[in-house]
Amino acid sequence: MNVNDMIMISIDDHLIEPPHLFERHMPEKYKDLAPKMIRGADGIDNWTFQGETVGTSGLGAVASWPREEWDHNPVDLADMRPGCYDMNERIKDMNANGLLASLNFPTMPGFAGTWLSKCGDPKIASIAISAYNDWHIDEVAGDHPGRFIPQAIGSLLDLDGLVKEIHRVGKKGCTSISLPETPYGVDLPSFYEDHWDPVFAALCENDMAINMHIGGAFGLLQRPELAPMDQMIVLAPQLSAVAATDLMVSGTFRKFPDLRVAFSEGGIGWIPFLLDRVDRHVTNQSWTGLDLGAANGTELWRKNMLGCFITDPTTLGVIDRIGIETIAWECDYPHSDSTWPNSPECVLKEFDDVGLSDEVIHKITWENAARFYRFDPFAHVSKEEATVGALRKQAIGHDTSETSRAVYRERYAAGRAS
Repeated sequence: MNVNDMIMISIDDHLIEPPHLFERHMPEKYKDLAPKMIRGADGIDNWTFQGETVGTSGLGAVASWPREEWDHNPVDLADMRPGCYDMNERIKDMNANGLLASLNFPTMPGFAGTWLSKCGDPKIASIAISAYNDWHIDEVAGDHPGRFIPQAIGSLLDLDGLVKEIHRVGKKGCTSISLPETPYGVDLPSFYEDHWDPVFAALCENDMAINMHIGGAFGLLQRPELAPMDQMIVLAPQLSAVAATDLMVSGTFRKFPDLRVAFSEGGIGWIPFLLDRVDRHVTNQSWTGLDLGAANGTELWRKNMLGCFITDPTTLGVIDRIGIETIAWECDYPHSDSTWPNSPECVLKEFDDVGLSDEVIHKITWENAARFYRFDPFAHVSKEEATVGALRKQAIGHDTSETSRAVYRERYAAGRAS
């Protein structure tokens, strides 16, 4: 396949929330209680909400930075490429990367809304979460038709509120929600209890998919005191196997056979081993009486789940074992794992190295994602205009060169002064 003929949908990117978010979408009655961006004594802007404070890690916003400037230290909007927090600029960055559409996770609220959910009064947190969802659905996706797949979050400590929010955003056209991959890793009930049943029922009723992003399972690891950050970065994707195992053996899909779950940023290398293990377990350990709601793990995976990868050169050679229809691609902009602005070239090389056909490449880069999230990629643009080559023509002259965070800070200050 020629790189310019590819069509790209990323099912895992990230938004850095702008300071005006809650001013525009929080109900008037509660605006004084809304999350606010406040500058700290260290000169860094952080979000505060109901007595809690959270910032942004440098690794969450490295787009364009030289690698020697990457670190885990706190940063704010002034340090970042504008495409991190300004969606008009994000569209330009997407075009430069040949990316047609993107599904995005929050930053400040937590990937699954866990930080916002646990701040103070759960009822006030629910209101703030609804405001976030309205911004994401109406402003991010609504103001840029066909470019963003809307994704909601929910108030995890207000289950009735979460169920109501699923019905509310479902009516607004939202087709996915982010939930913790291992709730017990963030001090919430596990999928082995019936606690989440009303949530799953509401999702099935609204035909909404679940996205489980790596991160929630970090709390399950007992890490050595001297382990560097490298250990966590390498281990993180492997924890998706824990989440998938929980869902399979808990009976979740037996009770909710139409539930759809995607595993975000976990890669796909763990999937073949897990399927082999579960398939053998069903027959070899039949004495346990495990009922998956399917003949085996492979059948269950292919019916209900989706794997997501950035770069996975080895496993792409065995995707028939996983199921070609159950694999999708991600860009991970603006995080440190991202391949932006050369994503098409990076992933096409891996496809070519294992000899994938054009038909299979299209499934992985856009068709599977469009089907899973009920997203019509050509509702607002023709197929010919949706290609990498066509989108990059729109971005001619858009600067994607390596740029120091100090330069961004100078430009940010100049923009505020003007």
